[in-house]
Amino acid sequence: MSLILLAITAAIVVCVIAYYLAIYALPFMVGLTAFQWVYAAEAGFVWSGLAALGAALASVVLVIAVVGIARNPVIRLIALAVFAVPAFIAGYALIYGIMKNATDSAILLNSVGIVAGLIIGVVAIVNLNALGESALSR
Repeated sequence: MSLILLAITAAIVVCVIAYYLAIYALPFMVGLTAFQWVYAAEAGFVWSGLAALGAALASVVLVIAVVGIARNPVIRLIALAVFAVPAFIAGYALIYGIMKNATDSAILLNSVGIVAGLIIGVVAIVNLNALGESALSR
């Protein structure tokens, strides 16, 4: 019985971790790209990691700065969409990968993936907007 509870708890923990990683897909992708680019320039593992961390932080700061500075709601929405589109793709891929073993229906698989991607994209927008509002209100 305890092994079943441990498996359920581990599945829940993995889902929560995947959820938070999907929300921050843009900084992860920017950091990974910076790491690969700097490492290919033979800078070493440590310097590549520092460059990746800096690039990921710079992407978040740039989006927050645009959200804080821009008064036009369309520009703010575009900046938030730049952050949310990778989150949508990551949420879709996450649910698609989990659900492909549970169902044979392609329509159900795609519709559940799209709904999950939309939910994670909206959560990414809300989290970034709240982070920007709290950081710029000081």
